[in-house]
Amino acid sequence: MKGVESTALSNVVLLPTGKLKLWQETAAKQLMLESLETGVSVSTLADACALSRSHFSRKFKASTRLSPTQWLRQQRVLKSKQLLDSSIMTLTQIAMACGFCDQAHFCRVFSKTEGMTPLAWKRVARAAA
Repeated sequence: MKGVESTALSNVVLLPTGKLKLWQETAAKQLMLESLETGVSVSTLADACALSRSHFSRKFKASTRLSPTQWLRQQRVLKSKQLLDSSIMTLTQIAMACGFCDQAHFCRVFSKTEGMTPLAWKRVARAAA
């Protein structure tokens, strides 16, 4: 019997999970954008899409090529770039408005994503305008 079990398991084929349905992707992204400053848990996003947490995460990544956390971080950086470009807010104010826990975290994430500090990016953007 032991040989039969191992043979049966070797014939199991795992199918790809696929992508989110359009309504699920739209709902998840909308929830994340609405709570950009405060954040939203993956469990809440999964519930809104009627999926388990792990299934939602796999499907979201298949749909967007980013995990929910990475997608949210990308959106926060995009919003911060808009604020850097069009406001006179301090870096701390921008960090808080974009949902970062503090200015240092904002600067680390921004630098890693954009390859320069927020102030350097602001100077380059203003010089180009």
